Amino acid sequence: MAVPSGLVAGPIYLDYNATTPVDPAVVDAVSPYLSEAFGNPSSEHHYGGEPRAALDRARAQVAALIGTSGERIVFTGSGSEANALAVHGVTLAAGIDRPHVITQRTEHPSVLESCRMLRSRYGVDVTWLPVRGDGTVDPDELAAAFTPRTVLVSVMAANNETGALQPIAELARITHEHDAVFHCDAAQAVGKLSIEVTALDVDLLTVVGHKMYAPKGVGALYVRPGVRLEPLVCGGGQERGLRAGTENVAFAVALGTAARLAGADLEAGVLDRVRTLRDRLHERLRAELGDRVRLNGPLEARLPNTLNVSIDGVRGWELLHATPEVAASTGSACHSGRHGPSPVLTAMGLPVERSLSALRLSLGRWSTEEEVDRAAELITATAVSGRSERRREVHWV
Repeated sequence: MAVPSGLVAGPIYLDYNATTPVDPAVVDAVSPYLSEAFGNPSSEHHYGGEPRAALDRARAQVAALIGTSGERIVFTGSGSEANALAVHGVTLAAGIDRPHVITQRTEHPSVLESCRMLRSRYGVDVTWLPVRGDGTVDPDELAAAFTPRTVLVSVMAANNETGALQPIAELARITHEHDAVFHCDAAQAVGKLSIEVTALDVDLLTVVGHKMYAPKGVGALYVRPGVRLEPLVCGGGQERGLRAGTENVAFAVALGTAARLAGADLEAGVLDRVRTLRDRLHERLRAELGDRVRLNGPLEARLPNTLNVSIDGVRGWELLHATPEVAASTGSACHSGRHGPSPVLTAMGLPVERSLSALRLSLGRWSTEEEVDRAAELITATAVSGRSERRREVHWV
């Protein structure tokens, strides 16, 4: 599989959880739908036929990756839109006064902000569950949070910062015992783990293109039969009436192709190789920096590509700023040059200083052993030399 040219000469890319390069095979698959196959898939004439067939194929490809059928897939413009459709859609379709929604504190902002909007605009009651020290929800806490008016629980499959995996099947079981709908934002998990909606027993599941080597600007929502949703966008009845607007055929094809490639990766054990590289990076850092390196999140129950560590004595963003040869992130909040501790790590109970020292290093399809070793060398050199402290002043809150 060819490496995208942008990764050859630039910094070592260790930010796959933020976004992935677009796979060259995805680019090739998209091209016809930006040129000769330009028709509207709703058109009955010749030019609508191939785009319509392409949408059906893409739907089936996404469905196959998560163990369902194509008619259960609704294409959206992003993961945030899919999450909003799930959270708003279920709550507003419930048809009861003061419905109750449950989520947890380390969810993606698109879920958290959707819940806040429902509370402020519609008077919806919202419970934000705490997380344990490893970042996971305690199923007993969920069970205790239900009320007779609970209509929805939304808990992500995997955290984007620490990679922590939630006990989704157990949380879904508890939710169904209370006759509520369960939504799972699986943006970070699909394509990195075997995700099957039937085995997890979820009602709604979010898939995101740019986390799995498709372009930014496309996502999908799995909708279980019988789940009622109020649409966010009304109009011509596309996507089974749940998302109006002429379909973005090219990007649907991109997501479908990316899903097919992700399935092949899972079958070929590519993620086992990535896990080995992740652990190698961790070991290299520990070998050089010793106990200064502390893992944030669970050791085992996490994404195979994700390493979140704090390095005592440095601020994460300063270290990365002083190490431009490595492209990674921290997860901390940054506004106008002022940095704060990661809300995720704070919710896990980590001290402020440890949170401010965190690095999120996430690997992917094109990561190599040479890159991992070089990245560890560069990060270690900065941490040891204290170069991060000699860069421009950065304020934190």
